[in-house]
Amino acid sequence: MADEIAPRYAPSHWLIDKAILPTMAWVAIALSAFQIYQAVTMDIGTTFFRPIHLGWILVLVFLKFPALKNPNAPLYLPFRLLDATLCAAIIAATYAVLVFDYTGINHLLYGLNQPDYWAGALLLFATLEATRRSVGWEMALIGVIFVAYAMFGNVLPDAIATQGFSLERLVRFQLFTSEGVYGAPLGIAATAVFMFVLFGAFLESTGAGKFFIDLSYAAAGKYRGGPAKACVLASAGMGSISGSAIANAVAVGALTIPMMKKLGYKPEQAAGIEASASTGGQIMPPVMGAGAFIMAEFTNTPYRDIVLISIVPAILYFTSVLLYVHLMACKLGLKGVEERPKVRDILAYGFHFVLPLLLITGLLMLNYPPTLVGVIGTVAILIACMLRKHTRINMAQFWHGMKSGALMMLPISAACATAGIVVGVIGQTGLGIQFTDFVLSLSNGNLFIALILIAFAALILGMGLPVTAAYIILAVMAAPALESMGVYLLTAHMVIFWLSQISNISPPVALAAFAAAGVANAKPQRSAVEALKLSNAFFILPVMMIYSDVLFHDHISISAFALGTAVSACIVFSLAYALEGFAFVRTLRAERFVFFAAVPLLLYKTLETSLLGMALFAAAAGYNYWRAHNVQRVVL
Repeated sequence: MADEIAPRYAPSHWLIDKAILPTMAWVAIALSAFQIYQAVTMDIGTTFFRPIHLGWILVLVFLKFPALKNPNAPLYLPFRLLDATLCAAIIAATYAVLVFDYTGINHLLYGLNQPDYWAGALLLFATLEATRRSVGWEMALIGVIFVAYAMFGNVLPDAIATQGFSLERLVRFQLFTSEGVYGAPLGIAATAVFMFVLFGAFLESTGAGKFFIDLSYAAAGKYRGGPAKACVLASAGMGSISGSAIANAVAVGALTIPMMKKLGYKPEQAAGIEASASTGGQIMPPVMGAGAFIMAEFTNTPYRDIVLISIVPAILYFTSVLLYVHLMACKLGLKGVEERPKVRDILAYGFHFVLPLLLITGLLMLNYPPTLVGVIGTVAILIACMLRKHTRINMAQFWHGMKSGALMMLPISAACATAGIVVGVIGQTGLGIQFTDFVLSLSNGNLFIALILIAFAALILGMGLPVTAAYIILAVMAAPALESMGVYLLTAHMVIFWLSQISNISPPVALAAFAAAGVANAKPQRSAVEALKLSNAFFILPVMMIYSDVLFHDHISISAFALGTAVSACIVFSLAYALEGFAFVRTLRAERFVFFAAVPLLLYKTLETSLLGMALFAAAAGYNYWRAHNVQRVVL
C-alpha cells in the first residue's frame, strides 16, 4: 500500500495522512456509536447533545476535507497541521459551550466573558469553514452574508435595514442559545436524520440496496423502456432513504444509465430520467429525506401525518415520470429487455431485506419517534442480513457501514448548522417579517404571483444550497407569507418543501441532472432540459396543493380530495401527451391543442372549469385511443 501511495505524495505529506486517515475512520465510527447510544437512552439533554454532535462533525470535516486538496502542494503539510490544530481548538471551544452557565444573568447584563466570546467566535467561523469544505462555497457565502447583515444592517436602505448587532451579541445569540447554530435544523439532523442516513449506509454495505435495484429491474424490465422504468422505481425507493438526490443519481445511475443507453435512450434522456427519478425520491414516503423531519418539527405535526398526506402527490409525481418514460420508449420504438433476472429469483435471494423496510414503515405509521425508528431499522437490517448465510457480513463491512454513515452526515449537519445561523439572523433581525411584507406587496395579495415569487426564490437558493437548507430558509421566510394569504400551515410548508427540490433539475444549475450527466457521458445542460421536462410535476403539483385540494388533511373533505386528485391526474396526463406529442399513438395537432387547452381549465379552481377540463382531456384521449386501435395498431 505504501508503495502505491508514496509516488503521489511528498514523504512528509504521506506520513501525516497516514496518521490522520485512520484517526478519521475511528472518530467517525465513534460518532455513529455515540449517536446510537443517545437515540436509545436519551441520556444527554438537548443543551449538551447538539454542541457535542456539531463539535464531532466539525472535527471530522477538518480531518476529511483538507484546506489544500493537492497533497503535492508545498504548503500541504503546514495546512494539514493547521487543520489538526483547529480540531483541538474546536474540542476546547465545544467544552466551553458545554460548561457555560446558562442559568446565570451576567452574560445578559454585561455580555460574554473573553474565553466564552472567543470560543463562540471560533465555533461560528469553524461552522462556516466546515460548510465551505463539505458543502460548497455558495452555502458558506450565504451564511457569511447573513452574519454581515446582522452586524451591518443599520447602514442599508430603510426598506431592508435592521438594527446593527455587535459581534459579541451575535455570537451570544448564535452559540449560547438554542435559536442559532444549535437550533431546530441541527437538532433534527443530529437525531432522526442521522439514524436514517446510518440506516441507508447499512443498506449499501449489506447489499440490500443492490437487491432493491435488481428487484425493480426484474419487475419492470419486460415492459417498453424497461431499464428506464426500473430506474424510476429503484430511485423512488432508494432516494427516499438516502436523503440525497445527487448521491442517488450517481449510485443508482451507475447501474441503470448504461442499461438505458444500451436499450436506445439518448445519453441526455437517460441522465434526465435518472435525475428526475432521484429528485422524486426526496418526496416519496416513508422517509422523504431530511426535510420531512424538519417539516414535522416546524409545523408541530406528527411525522405519520406528513407521510400520509404526501402519498398521493408522490404517486402522482412518479406516475408523471413513468408516463414520460413510456411515451419516450413508444416514440423511439423501444421494447422490453428479454434477458433479465426473474422476480422470483431475486426475491428468493433477498426477500429478507424487505422486512426492515416494512418494519420502519409500520413503526412510522404507528407514530413511534423517528429517531427510535431509525435505530430499530438499522438493527433490523443487520439482523436480516445475518439470517441467511449468503448475505452475512463480516466485521470489516460492519465498521465500514458505521464509518460511512457518519461521513455521509458531514455535509448534512454542516449545512443544517449554517442554516441555523441564517434562521437565527432572520429571527434576531426581523427579516422574516420584512420578506413577508415584500412578497405581499409585490404580489399585491395575489396568491398565484406569490407562488411564482417563492418558486423563483427556491430556484435561486437551490443553486448553492442543499435541498434541506433551501427548505429551512424558505420555510422560515416564505411560509408566513402564504399563511397570511389564507393557505393552511401544513399546505404552505409542503408547497415550499416541493419547490425547494427544483434546483436539482432546473437549468442553469441542475445539480442532480449534472451528476447524472457525468455518469451518462451526456451534455449537462441538455440533460437538465430533459430532467426539467420529465419533472414538470414539481411545478404543477404545488399549485394543485393550494388550488385543487390534493393534500388530504383535516381541513379538506373526502369529496374535495377525490376531485383534486382526479384533476391533478388529468393535468399530469394532459401535459405529458401535449409535450411529447404522443398518447396511444402520435397526436394530431388538434389533439395536442386540446390537451394544452385543458390544462388552464383544470388549474382554475371551480367545479365547472374542472369538469370542462376533464371532459376536454377525456375527449382528446378517447379519440387518440380510437385512432390507435382502428387506424394504427400500437402495442403498449
